[in-house]
Amino acid sequence: MTNTEKRCRVKMIAIDMDGTLLNRHGQVSAENAWAVKEAQASGITVVVATGRSYKEALPPLMAAGITCPLICVNGAEVRAETGEIVRSVPIPPQTYEEAEAILRQEDLYYELYTNRGTFTNDREKAFGVLRDFIQSAFPGTDEQAIREADERRFSTGEISPVDTYAAVLGRSGEHLYKLLVFSRDGQKLARASRRLAAVNELSVSSSANHNLEVTHRLAQKGIALRELADGLGVALEETMAIGDSFNDLSMLRIVGLGVAMGNAEDEIKRACAVVTGSNDQHGVARAIREWAFSQNCSKLQ
Repeated sequence: MTNTEKRCRVKMIAIDMDGTLLNRHGQVSAENAWAVKEAQASGITVVVATGRSYKEALPPLMAAGITCPLICVNGAEVRAETGEIVRSVPIPPQTYEEAEAILRQEDLYYELYTNRGTFTNDREKAFGVLRDFIQSAFPGTDEQAIREADERRFSTGEISPVDTYAAVLGRSGEHLYKLLVFSRDGQKLARASRRLAAVNELSVSSSANHNLEVTHRLAQKGIALRELADGLGVALEETMAIGDSFNDLSMLRIVGLGVAMGNAEDEIKRACAVVTGSNDQHGVARAIREWAFSQNCSKLQ
C-alpha cells in the first residue's frame, strides 16, 4: 500500500498558535474556538503547540474558553490540561555558554525563555522583536497597537527586564528553555544559524522573519507531540497537525495529516498534504470541519 492509499481516523489535533489558531489581533476567533470545542466534544484530543511560554500562551486560550494540553517553547516544556509540567527539556549550562559566545561574536540580541518566564536585557530591542513578530504573524497591525501590546506584556509579567542574563541563570531552579534571537541583518542571522546548528544538543528554527529560535535538540514540537501521543495511546497516523511556520515542520512532517495555513510560507505548504484558509479566515475551523470531522483523512505526504 502506498502512502497516498493509507487512511487514518483523526483522534488528535495539534495546533500552532501565532499565525494559525490566533488571528491578526492575537485572538482565537469565535469560529476557531467553536471548532476546537466541537472536536473535543467528539472525543478528539486537541493539543496546542507553540513557541510561546506557558504564561504567554494561556491568556488568549483562556479568553476563548479553551482548555487543553500545551506544548510550549517549541517542545521544551509540555503542560497537562491542569497546567502541570509533564515534560521539560532545558539547554545545559555549558551548551548555553557556547551559544552565548556565538551570539556575542555576531553581535546579536536575544531573549531568554526559562521555566520561570521570559527575560530581556534591553527593553527597546525587546520592542523591536515584538514589532517584527506581530508584523510577520499579523500583517497590517499599526505601531500604536504594537506599543500597547508591548506595555501589556511587561505589566502582566509575560516578559521581565533584567540587568544581566547571568543573574537569571544563576538562580537556583532556573532552567533555560529557549533563546529567541533577533536581527534584521539576514546574512548575520544566517551565519549565526549555521554556527548554532553545529553546536551539540542545539536545534535552530524560526517562527517569523528576522528571528531564530534556539532550543535543545530534543525540544521540538514534533518530538514533544510524538511523546505525548505515545503517552495517550494515539498513533501519529491518526493525528492532524496545523501550522504556518518553520518551527512547525517537525510536527507537520510526522503526522497522518499535515495542514498548512493559507498564510504559511510556500515551503511549509509543500511539506503538507493540504492547505486551509489563513489565520484571518478561520483556517483552523475549516481544517477541523473538512478533515477532522470527516470519517478519514488521507496520508498524502
